[in-house]
Amino acid sequence: MRSKINAFIAFIIMCSLLLIAAQQLISYGKKEMVFVKPDPIKFGATYMTLNNPFFEIIDSEMRNVIEANGDIMITMDPQLSLKRQIEQIHYMMDQGCQVLIVNPVDSKGLIDVLKEAKQKGMVIIAVDTNVYDGNDFIDYTVVSDNYHAGVLCAQHMMAHKEEANILILHHQSAYSATERIQGFRDTIKDYPKYQIVDTIECEGQLEKSMPLVADRLHKQRDFDVVMSLNDPAAMGAIAALQEVDALDGVFVYGVDGTPEAKILVKDGFMMGTVAQYPKKMAKKAVESAYRLLQGHTNIAEEKIEVNMISQKNIDQFSLEGWQ
Repeated sequence: MRSKINAFIAFIIMCSLLLIAAQQLISYGKKEMVFVKPDPIKFGATYMTLNNPFFEIIDSEMRNVIEANGDIMITMDPQLSLKRQIEQIHYMMDQGCQVLIVNPVDSKGLIDVLKEAKQKGMVIIAVDTNVYDGNDFIDYTVVSDNYHAGVLCAQHMMAHKEEANILILHHQSAYSATERIQGFRDTIKDYPKYQIVDTIECEGQLEKSMPLVADRLHKQRDFDVVMSLNDPAAMGAIAALQEVDALDGVFVYGVDGTPEAKILVKDGFMMGTVAQYPKKMAKKAVESAYRLLQGHTNIAEEKIEVNMISQKNIDQFSLEGWQ
């Protein structure tokens, strides 16, 4: 009996030793795993506003890639407030974000805070809008060919109208908007039959452009073309014109190629929109961020082509989603 007990005790002791050894191996393995695989990379993103489906698509596409890689993305919405966007960038610094993706509320207003972020070692990616004088602290910029978007709208208008009185819907602090409007202005400047009668600052927001255009219509109906910096502003203008039964004969142009704008083009309520490619922009932004984190430095600014959408080619584009 005693020999059986001794054998049982020996068996228990052996099992205990094996368990201890196994725990040590597991612990060692975990330490090695932590050493080999660093913590997830933190991406921070702040856009001028998420009250625009264009930025929602960019954010969603980037998040899909980032989270598929096991990394983290923090998205914040300054709601067109420069002060709030600066605060958000400071917050992302405090959170230890290694990458900052920024679409500036004001192309000149973020210079100081972005220089500070760069000094902290952050990779800084600008999307959709350039940052003024940002060569020293912006690592990569991806934008649409915004100037050409304005040119395309002007060329389409001139091909379908021998003369025009034009209302401009603008967002002065956004570099992308400024480029679009400048492209439009430069294209018509040598043709006196095309006159700009007024410029309205609407920040590219439907809920702002609609009452502003309505007020302009109440005071004076002296325009037959609306050139909008983007589709939301254009849709606000269309709503205001429809409200007073004045849309007939007015050419309304936008930039984005949103599903809603494409439907309006197909149905004849909107003369045209210039297609941007937010999914392609998002992909390029994330790919460049990872390359920069890996030590690549020869990454230049990229411009993504744009295309005019009108009734002539609307059937070539899906009405259900973005390009």
